Amino acid sequence: MQSEPSAALRHRTVEAPAGRLHLVEHGTGPLVLLLHGFPESWYSWRHQLPALAAAGYRAVAIDVRGYGRSSRPAATDAYRMLDLVQDNIAVVHALGEESAVVVGHDWGSNIASSSALLHPEVFRAVGLLSVPYAPPGGPRPTDVFARIGGPEEEFYVSYFQEPGRAEAEIEPDVRGWLAGFYTSLSGDTMPAQGAPDPHFVAHGGRLCDRFPVTTLPAWLTQDDLDVYAAEFERTGLTGALNRYRSMDRDWEDLAPHRGAPVRQPSVFIGGTLDASTTWMADAIDAFPTTLPGLTSSHLLDGCGHWIQQERPDDVNRLLTEWLATLQD
Repeated sequence: MQSEPSAALRHRTVEAPAGRLHLVEHGTGPLVLLLHGFPESWYSWRHQLPALAAAGYRAVAIDVRGYGRSSRPAATDAYRMLDLVQDNIAVVHALGEESAVVVGHDWGSNIASSSALLHPEVFRAVGLLSVPYAPPGGPRPTDVFARIGGPEEEFYVSYFQEPGRAEAEIEPDVRGWLAGFYTSLSGDTMPAQGAPDPHFVAHGGRLCDRFPVTTLPAWLTQDDLDVYAAEFERTGLTGALNRYRSMDRDWEDLAPHRGAPVRQPSVFIGGTLDASTTWMADAIDAFPTTLPGLTSSHLLDGCGHWIQQERPDDVNRLLTEWLATLQD
């Protein structure tokens, strides 16, 4: 297994509403909290931890509840957004801080923006990777996703809703499934235009039926894949998938904040080949209204979904440049 990026990394667990949250920290200085997405772990920030530490920050990457060495509550609604935000607050306080900059990727981006929206007194700035901010509101999420697939296909978010269904596909070969999922959404290995879209499942089929048969992406070594696979082989996927199964509950919980902007200083970094940025182009266009404190927005040409791993040097540079503006 690949050695960790630096001997200076410090692993610890802290008490939180989840029960126990595992985190990895590096460096000293202003606190920067890093939140991963699906299906990842703190390890997805392995390139950012030393870079942020070298730039003078206390970088802390957590295993979100349900992942890695953090607690995995049994109830599906234990993965609602309000609870994840409270976990983040608990981490900040457990580290002896009153506030932090929060940066998230994929689901971590949604968690980061919700944390900033609900508790601006704790989260003084927010960085969003891959998934742009869209204010709470609109139709019920599962109703929207049910309409996306149509009569022949089912959108992956809908596919993930039924407890046990996706687990039955993934858990017999966790390593192989993760390899296919990462490959499908990476800029250098995603299916060619016109090929079946791996975001959809043919009725009666499996998501992995559309994964490309190819080598791993350039950013993902066999050792990296071993790290991810070992975590999910131990924990299973239910905790991670319960985030998708809590979306309607979030819609209800966040209704009082319908249409609300996030006003703190912010930055967005996405990839031009990432469906999260192409499908949500309207959300990016709305940033002057929804993110009035936006410092800058960047789309990395030829980059897919796993942005901080696909383009670590670019992401490190953009994050550290943005963080430096917060010191002014």
